[in-house]
Amino acid sequence: MPDKYLLDPSDIRVLRVLQRDASLSIADVAKEAGMSQTPCWRRIKRLKEQGIIKQITAIIDREAVGLGFVAYSFVKLVVPSRDNMETFDRLVHHWPEVVTCERITGAVDYLIKVVTDDIKTYDNFLRLKLLDNTLVSDVQSRIVVNTVKDTVALPLREN
Repeated sequence: MPDKYLLDPSDIRVLRVLQRDASLSIADVAKEAGMSQTPCWRRIKRLKEQGIIKQITAIIDREAVGLGFVAYSFVKLVVPSRDNMETFDRLVHHWPEVVTCERITGAVDYLIKVVTDDIKTYDNFLRLKLLDNTLVSDVQSRIVVNTVKDTVALPLREN
């Protein structure tokens, strides 16, 4: 896949509509994007085939399902070697508590967003999964006290 696709203004309009509400019918997406249904459907199909639209999913209110605790953890590996990083990358895919994992630069190697029921469940994750791993030398956690903005929508701009 090329590093960057050139999106035309119609692509941007369709993507903005879908980011707002992907459950809309093709007719509604087309109407909001200012085009007819068939070209809209073809455009969405092409955007999926190109990998620009990765998936269509439901965004769940985490607190409504009892996941009221969020922490960001800065993770430092014992040795940040390629093998250790690849192993850690695979590990986080098996930890459902980790909803985001970013490899970063600086004094630590990773920033992970962890969502759990409560602080006790987070403590269990921290002790029994993260710190129990021989790859990890240090974890610094920041507990979220209030979420001001939480979106998955990208700031798409027309050229």
